[in-house]
Amino acid sequence: GVLAAGESWLVELQEASEVLPVQTITPVPLAQPWFRGVANVRGNLYSVTDFSAFAGEKPTAMTDHARLLIVADRFRVGAALLVERSLGLRPAESLKPHAGGATQPWVKAQYIDKDGSVWKELDVAALVQNESFLEVTL
Repeated sequence: GVLAAGESWLVELQEASEVLPVQTITPVPLAQPWFRGVANVRGNLYSVTDFSAFAGEKPTAMTDHARLLIVADRFRVGAALLVERSLGLRPAESLKPHAGGATQPWVKAQYIDKDGSVWKELDVAALVQNESFLEVTL
């Protein structure tokens, strides 16, 4: 899981290739405010979207805890999501379905853990196919 926009998010393992500390991000002029730029990760360029800002929340602070979630290659988008921090793996049996209303098309489901915290499951396919996500220019 990851923390973004002050919320806990679940990402299926096969939908992310890795989560790593933030690399140097090169800004791109005339781009949406939520589009942070591009990052070179081991010779591969990834477009970096600030997931919190994209969701309409305050931009992600660039702290030591911030991470890049690299979207799996199978989506063929060369994208990374800037998130507040990694929350590690969560066993499925520790979560129960939660009937909260999902307002964003990239929320696949919601769960509640034993501590009463709500987790949103990120639908990476829906996110990377979302017209707004793909339109990074102003």
